[in-house]
Amino acid sequence: MTKALISTIRDLHRRKARERRGLALAEGVRLLEEALAAGITIKGAAVSPALQATPRGRELEAALAARGVPLESMEDAALSGLADTEQPQGVVAVVEVPTWTLAQLRPGPGSVILVLDAVQDPGNVGALARAAYALGAAGMVALEGTADLSNSKALRGSMGALFRLPAVAADDTEFLAWLRATASTLLVADARGTDVRHFHRDPKAALALAVGNEGAGVRPALLEQAAGRIAIPLRQGVESLNVAVAAGILLYEVTRER
Repeated sequence: MTKALISTIRDLHRRKARERRGLALAEGVRLLEEALAAGITIKGAAVSPALQATPRGRELEAALAARGVPLESMEDAALSGLADTEQPQGVVAVVEVPTWTLAQLRPGPGSVILVLDAVQDPGNVGALARAAYALGAAGMVALEGTADLSNSKALRGSMGALFRLPAVAADDTEFLAWLRATASTLLVADARGTDVRHFHRDPKAALALAVGNEGAGVRPALLEQAAGRIAIPLRQGVESLNVAVAAGILLYEVTRER
């Protein structure tokens, strides 16, 4: 069993393997706590003495055992060699990440879907999911060029949000068809856009808010389809904000009552 679990963990470092198996890696105490709280299926976990070093770690191990999760013990160095992050905190688990389809994203009146356009850093993808979930977004769409939603760094950066927030990968054709089918309004973050503090939206309209990577921004193909562009006013000399920080500000502004 140990060899099988180790082989699976190593395999899941590859995106194609995660897609084929429908599985992902979750590392660290906090993320596994969130997985348990969200009712995520945990197929097995490799644990090391580092997990026993803290009360939370011991409680987590007991909770995993009580849930019937197969546990395989190994030395700290061996587990660190399997981990994708620098500090796995004594636990690397194989989990089933929830999967959704665009058809399941049905934004209601006044709801917001966050759209990621070629956000390549998995840590940023995770932070974006965390901001979207915290600020009440109805879901998230990851367009082509965006880091894999099942990447372990994305899962860890989301602090469990990707266990709860409907998040879907889609290409442009699928996304634009979804926009039309749901009658959602596409709004994009753009440095040349309207100051978000002066943005007024129809409170009954479903909104898709698109953010791009910090270097290129949202692609021209999406800008052409947008009903509007919004920007965050910055101090002179500051070129941009981290995409997750910017998305959090924009989500707050477009959803708050004025």
